Amino acid sequence: MNSLPLISATDLAARLGDADLLVVDCRFDLANPSSGARDPGRGERDYNEAHVVGAVYADLDRDLSDLSKPGLGRHPLPDATAFSAVLARWGWTRQTQVVAYDAAGGALAAARLWWMLRLVGARNVAVLDGGWGAWQRAGLPVEATTPPRTATVVAVEFAKNEIVYTDELRTLRERAAAVVLDARAAARFRGEVEPIDPVAGHIPGALNRPLSENLGVDGRFKPAAELREELLAVIGAHAPATVVHSCGSGVSACQNLLAFEIAGLHGSRVYAPSWSGWISDSANPIERGAA
Repeated sequence: MNSLPLISATDLAARLGDADLLVVDCRFDLANPSSGARDPGRGERDYNEAHVVGAVYADLDRDLSDLSKPGLGRHPLPDATAFSAVLARWGWTRQTQVVAYDAAGGALAAARLWWMLRLVGARNVAVLDGGWGAWQRAGLPVEATTPPRTATVVAVEFAKNEIVYTDELRTLRERAAAVVLDARAAARFRGEVEPIDPVAGHIPGALNRPLSENLGVDGRFKPAAELREELLAVIGAHAPATVVHSCGSGVSACQNLLAFEIAGLHGSRVYAPSWSGWISDSANPIERGAA
């Protein structure tokens, strides 16, 4: 395997059992389809029923976030020490090839793990194209047991210059030095509906690229050339390196970042608190309607 951001189901299947491979199941549901209530345990229940052979489970709330941090959105990044402990539990090293997958086109929360690993300098990390659905459709091996992993000693640090927080975003907006690209569905972006956060709308001046538009009908990412053409059309005269990705809580925005990388549009960043963090300060302006 190499450092390309995507891997196909068949290519991953050919590597199962390799000593330097770590597969991570990142499935997570924000809401129960039957009730609309938040169901944070569903992803792990699904993992316990069946997962890619050898995969460990990453819980978005426990392993990829620190929900105790106020004012930083619904899914604040954990401290580097906490993420180091998670990686150590999985037996990760700098030489480990990581493949992350979920059941939402990377948005919950495979692309989040991909981004976090890039923030600590890992480059041998990919997202399974088509995720759990592609694996199932291909009839590839699954299991219901949790594989044993030999713990390692890990001490990583996040590249802070690759993460945008609210103070920096305010400054960038004042200088017209960045454009926010919002990954939420169009109706949420326009403020017509808001099923999760207490305030509807978007950051003033933001553009909208619903993350679902990155995927084809089979749930896999569109070809790189097609993504590039579409994304450049959305951002217009803005250089890719001036794009700051946002969403509701800083998780699904990573799927838009992944799409940029697939398309060869490098240098964009993620606004980690995203909309839920922006509205936590009532002094921050909001906007409704189309971009």
